[in-house]
Amino acid sequence: MELEVTKGEAAGAAPEIVAYWAADKAGRAKTPLYVLLLGFRLSNTVKIIKRVEEGFSFHALERFQKNTQIPTSDLAELVDIKIRTLRRRKEEGRLEPDESDRLLRVSRVFAMSLELFEGDAAAARRWFYTPAKALGGEKPITFARTELGTREVEALIDRLEQGVLT
Repeated sequence: MELEVTKGEAAGAAPEIVAYWAADKAGRAKTPLYVLLLGFRLSNTVKIIKRVEEGFSFHALERFQKNTQIPTSDLAELVDIKIRTLRRRKEEGRLEPDESDRLLRVSRVFAMSLELFEGDAAAARRWFYTPAKALGGEKPITFARTELGTREVEALIDRLEQGVLT
């Protein structure tokens, strides 16, 4: 007998992802997915910006890593934090504002890939690590290291959602 997997219910899906898809299905999703991936319950953009300016707690990075299962070394590269600095940030309990901004950017693009795969985090992660012809043969995760690259990945996801094969 084949089980039907609905949005966000892939085996081992993080609780935030499952909760988001349940709320989305019921038309009650108020907090953007990219914010939930960081462990926040904010829907107001002004409050999100203030959090970035204060610097996220280190817990936000840990929560994102747990939700996405992106290896810590890859996440450190994406957010442009050396491993030694990452250890120091953990001890301090807080990221710098620029690091928080980059983490938010990575969360935003990963959330878009998660939405593309209807909550299947494993599929989104696989896609994130697979070279894409539309990105010159580079992996989306590689492009996501910069703002311009992130925009290209977001544009690619938009095209894929519209059914435009690139």
